[in-house]
Amino acid sequence: MGPFFGHALPFAGGGDIAPRAAADTVTLHGRVLDGDGAPIPDALLEFWQAGPDGRPPAAPGSMRRDHSTGRDAGRDGVTFTGWGRVPTDADGHYAVRTLRPPAGAPYLGVLLLARGLLHHLHTRAYLPEAPHDALLASLPPARRATLVARHEDGGVYRFDIRIQGDDAQETVFLEFR
Repeated sequence: MGPFFGHALPFAGGGDIAPRAAADTVTLHGRVLDGDGAPIPDALLEFWQAGPDGRPPAAPGSMRRDHSTGRDAGRDGVTFTGWGRVPTDADGHYAVRTLRPPAGAPYLGVLLLARGLLHHLHTRAYLPEAPHDALLASLPPARRATLVARHEDGGVYRFDIRIQGDDAQETVFLEFR
């Protein structure tokens, strides 16, 4: 499978979705696992979410590099971009730091690319305190649990993504038509 492209990788500050000075940030981290529960070390995850006002962020430059400095223009530490891109490490681990998703769109959208996948996968990560959501309510409890992060400590949440497994293990993936 391939070819694989390194364009826009690594994406410096890709996990810093929230401004550095934002007081109410949360960290979402976890591992990407295969059907046997083994880590996938070379996956790429993209996250996006609505801003605190419930609307998609409209700050320019989230995905653009400044050619004069070589820096990622949208990663200025001040702007909430609503978008992040991070690779998994050797243990399949990733982490992003962001703001709590708003009540009107109480999740982080997640796109997963990994070896062995012919097409990328879409899923959502909900924090356990998320208000009612139509997608979550439509799922049986075991399937619903695969979309809800576990609260660990303070503003830290764990969200593992398992690309295969039985209904209680495999993450729910979404199909868009």
